[in-house]
Amino acid sequence: MKTVINIKADKAVKQQAQEVARELGLPLSTVINAYLKEFIRGRQVYLSAAPRMTPALEAILGRVEADIKTGRNISPKFASAKAMDDYLDEV
Repeated sequence: MKTVINIKADKAVKQQAQEVARELGLPLSTVINAYLKEFIRGRQVYLSAAPRMTPALEAILGRVEADIKTGRNISPKFASAKAMDDYLDEV
């Protein structure tokens, strides 16, 4: 048996959630039901103000670390603002 739950959510949050669910090939109601089932199983709510790293950000940081190790795409240290300006004018 199905029932309806009415919640208030910011319009932008709902639209973004629907978009992500659609990208995953799921209706938003399926996502919400999955979260509710996890809430029931775990009997806990996880809230965090600290942002978690996304796979996309991890990939970017991986490329940055590789650049640092090989010395690519790294500007030199500058002794003055004038030296920095001169360097940027040359680039």
